[in-house]
Amino acid sequence: MTQMMFSPSLTIVIFFVAWVIAWLPIALPLAKLINYQMVNPLTVKQKILFIVSLYPLAPLIIWLLIRQQGLSFAELGLTGEIFISLFRGLVLGLITLMIVFFLESILGLVDWHWENSQKLLTVAPSILVLGLAIAMVEEIVFRGFLVQELGRDYPYWSAAIISSLIFALLHLVWERKTTLPQIPGLWLMGIVLVGAVLADNGSLGLAWGLHTGWIWGLSCIDSAQILTYSQPGKPWLTGINQEPLAGVAGILCLLMTLGWLLLKGNLIIP
Repeated sequence: MTQMMFSPSLTIVIFFVAWVIAWLPIALPLAKLINYQMVNPLTVKQKILFIVSLYPLAPLIIWLLIRQQGLSFAELGLTGEIFISLFRGLVLGLITLMIVFFLESILGLVDWHWENSQKLLTVAPSILVLGLAIAMVEEIVFRGFLVQELGRDYPYWSAAIISSLIFALLHLVWERKTTLPQIPGLWLMGIVLVGAVLADNGSLGLAWGLHTGWIWGLSCIDSAQILTYSQPGKPWLTGINQEPLAGVAGILCLLMTLGWLLLKGNLIIP
C-alpha cells in the first residue's frame, strides 16, 4: 500500500470535516426525531443521544487517516497494558474529586443528600460505561491523534497546548453559555491529560482513566442529586453555573492531579 503524508494542519482539517460530514446523515434525522430546536439549549438526554451517534465515527476516520501514513493505533497510545493504567487513572480521578468535595464540605459550601444513595447505585453502572466510551474517544482524538499530528510540526508541549485549546473550544459546540467560563479549566484539563500520557510512557491508559473518573464522579453526583451547593454559595470557588471547571475547586482538582504526575511520572520529553 502506498503511504500518503499530508501536512499536519491539512490532516487535522480533513479529520474534522470528514467527522462532521459522516455524522450529518445520522444527526439530521436524529434531531428531527427528538424534536431538537437550535434556538434552545440541549437537554442532557439530547446531548447524550448526539454524542452516542457522533463519537463512534471518530476512531474509524482516524484509522483511515493514519493507515494512509503507515501508522497504527498503538503509535497513538493504545498499548498492550492500557487497562492497568486505565484502572489506576480511574482511581486517581475519583480520589482527587473526593478530596475537593471533602474540602468544600469542611468549608460549608455543599450539602449532601445521602437519602439519594440508592439512586446513585442505580445510575452509576450506566454512567461508567458512557464515561469510558466518551473518555476513550476524546483521548484518542485529542491526546493521541492531534498531539501526534501537531508534533510533526511543533515541539511536543506546543502541540499539547494547541491540542488542549482545540479540545476546550470544541466544547462550545454543545453549550456556549455554561461552557465559556470553563474554557481555561478545560484547557488545563487537556494539559494535565497530556502529562498523564507522558507519565504513562506514551500510553493513553492513565489519561483515559483520569478522564473517565472525572466524568463518572461528577455525572453520578449530578444525576443522583446527591449534592447541592449551599446558598448563597461562592460561584468563583465552587464553579460558575455549578460547573467545577469554572471555579477554584475544579482547578484545584486538576493541579492536585498534575502534582501527583510530577511526583510519580516523567513529564520530560525524551
